[in-house]
Amino acid sequence: MRVLITGGAGFIGSHLCDYLLARGHEVICMDNLITGSTANIAHLAGYERFLFIKHDVTNYIFVEGPLDAVLHFASPASPIDYLEYPIQTLKVGALGTHKALGLAKDKKARFLLASTSEVYGDPLVHPQREDYWGNVNPIGPRGVYDEAKRFAEAMTMAYHRAHGVDTRIARIFNTYGPRMRLKDGRVVPNFVAQALRGEPLTVFGDGSQTRSFCYVSDLIEGIYRLLESEVTDPVNLGNPEEMSILEFAHKIVALTGSRSPIVFVQPEDARVRDDPKVRKPDITRARTLLGWQPQVSLEEGLRRTIEWFRDRV
Repeated sequence: MRVLITGGAGFIGSHLCDYLLARGHEVICMDNLITGSTANIAHLAGYERFLFIKHDVTNYIFVEGPLDAVLHFASPASPIDYLEYPIQTLKVGALGTHKALGLAKDKKARFLLASTSEVYGDPLVHPQREDYWGNVNPIGPRGVYDEAKRFAEAMTMAYHRAHGVDTRIARIFNTYGPRMRLKDGRVVPNFVAQALRGEPLTVFGDGSQTRSFCYVSDLIEGIYRLLESEVTDPVNLGNPEEMSILEFAHKIVALTGSRSPIVFVQPEDARVRDDPKVRKPDITRARTLLGWQPQVSLEEGLRRTIEWFRDRV
C-alpha cells in the first residue's frame, strides 16, 4: 500500500510509520510539528519508501500520485496541548478531518480516523461500549478536544454515507510507550519523570479516579487490523485492565526503584475540570471482529517505557 499518515511525527503516528514500513508499505508522513517532532522519525531519514512533508492539514492537502489509505492522526492529544492550542485542536478535528476525507475521496483511498475515548466524556456508563453516546461538557476547557473528535466522527460517517468513502473509526484509550513527550502533561510521563528524578509523585485529588493503559505496540497492531478489516462502525482500542491513579503511582515507584513520596494535590487547573472519574474500554467488538486484544502486560510495557525515559530525564 501507499499510505498517508497525518500527525505522523507524533507519538502514535511515528510508531505507525515504523509498523507500516516494516511490512513493506510506502509511507508519506505529514505533520506541522506543533506537538510532533522530527526526532520521532529521524531514524527513517533516507528510507526509500518514506517521505516526510511538513504541512498543516487544516489547509488543502496535496499528495502526488495514488494513495491506498489515509490515516488521520493529526491533533494535539494531551490536556496540556489542547489547553495551549484550543483553536488549533478544534480546527484539526473539523477542517483537518474535512481535508483528509476529501483527499481520501479523491484518491478512492480507505480512510481511518484516530478518534479517542474522550468522546465518552466523563462517562455515566462503565465500562464504555461503542454504543454509548457519552457525557461531554461542550463548553468546558476539555470540550475543544472532546467535541473536535466527536465532530470528526460525524464527518467521517457523513462521507461514508453520502460519498461512499471506505472509512474506519478507532476510539483510542490511554496509550503509553517510548516517544511520549516528557512534558506532555499525561500521567505516565509525569509519574515516570518524577520518580526518576526522586521528586514527589503528584496525584490529583484522592487518586481514586481510574484509567486503563495500553502499550503502544498493542495499539498499533489493533489499528492495522482495523484498517485491514471491513468494520465501518467505531471500534474501541485499549487495555481493559483498570486501576486507580493512586495504585498506578505506587506501581511506578516500585518499577523505577524510586524513593519518591506520593503527595496529593488539589490544583486549580483546567486540566482536571471535567476529568473522567473512570475510564475502561469494553473491547468485545475488537476481540470479536478483529481478533485483537492487548498482549503486553502493564509491568513489561512500563519497564520498556521507563528505560526509554531514563536517558532523557
